[in-house]
Amino acid sequence: MFLDYVALGLLCFVGLVLFYGIIAIHDIPYEIAKKRDHPHQDAIHVTGWVSLFTLHALWPFLWIWATLYRPDRGWGMQKQKLEQVERDEHALEQRVAELERQLAQLKNQGGEH
Repeated sequence: MFLDYVALGLLCFVGLVLFYGIIAIHDIPYEIAKKRDHPHQDAIHVTGWVSLFTLHALWPFLWIWATLYRPDRGWGMQKQKLEQVERDEHALEQRVAELERQLAQLKNQGGEH
């Protein structure tokens, strides 16, 4: 009789550990996102809970989504794009300055006649 209660207690203990273990594991992508100050923390957290109902089918994608963002470089693709935008902006500023100079020159030529 005593072993029946030990087996029941062990079964309950293992069940609780598995239950809480699954909940703790499903929250790992959210913890990563929170640590990295991810802009979509809430969406990752909610999708993690939804993933519980889909037997964690979404969980690997959440992990990837959470780890793609880093606070020092964002999504990892921005720096190159920002440099290109800055170069384009500088070229446009030079072009506008040249056109303003030409316009002023044409106004001065038109005023002389």
